[in-house]
Amino acid sequence: MSLVFRSVSLSDIGLVRNGNEDSGLVSPMLIAVADGMGGHAAGEIASKIAVTTLKKLAPILEDSEIDQDSRQDILLSVSHEIDDAILHEGNQTPEYAGMGTTLTALHINDKSVELLHIGDSRCYHFADGELKQLSYDHTVMQELLDQGRLTPEEVRSHPQRSILTQVLMGDSGIDPVLMVYPVKKGDFFLLCSDGLSSVLSDEEIEKIIKTNQGSALVDALLSATKAAGAPDNVTIIWAEVVEGTEDSVSYLLGAANE
Repeated sequence: MSLVFRSVSLSDIGLVRNGNEDSGLVSPMLIAVADGMGGHAAGEIASKIAVTTLKKLAPILEDSEIDQDSRQDILLSVSHEIDDAILHEGNQTPEYAGMGTTLTALHINDKSVELLHIGDSRCYHFADGELKQLSYDHTVMQELLDQGRLTPEEVRSHPQRSILTQVLMGDSGIDPVLMVYPVKKGDFFLLCSDGLSSVLSDEEIEKIIKTNQGSALVDALLSATKAAGAPDNVTIIWAEVVEGTEDSVSYLLGAANE
């Protein structure tokens, strides 16, 4: 039997924002979170473009006639399709110019997962009681952390912690890399927008994961984020790797579902 994702998810406006600029995609073989940015509701448009483009791609990736290398090429090329669509929308509607979105997408392919990541939405792997961040934050703060110029504690309260170094915003010139990791039945993955990860530490997230399951887990993560103020939109996908032929149904979260 093939390995697929069995997911629970939510997308919430948080306690401060007036709208939800996050979007998400959940399907048996492809999950994703996109966090939009830009005024005049443009962030919602950008993140929606990202996940709806991915949704159209999902059936192609599930086609058994396509070999692994071709699947990876298709997944990599989707970032350019999203970029082009955002650029076109911005040209058509001037008030949307400058909008952009992060994208963190995870595709399960036989006994591996392929991670396409741009921005600061995150992908975590949880197995054997250990939570590990797989994605790399494309932010100015992460670069300063890497250089040893800031500590994680300083980053958490830094006024410029959300400044991105990579984002899909039309003609962005990004050359994305696909990261491939082995996967087995019983592994779990957490995809989230920074509305969660900028509020809760990895240690806090791991503690909640260890004491909750399924939909109660994502509810507990959201509750903890709201208890800490929830200044941004929060989108969470918790996916278990299972054996099976899950119904090939995709659904959208957040702005993409409005």
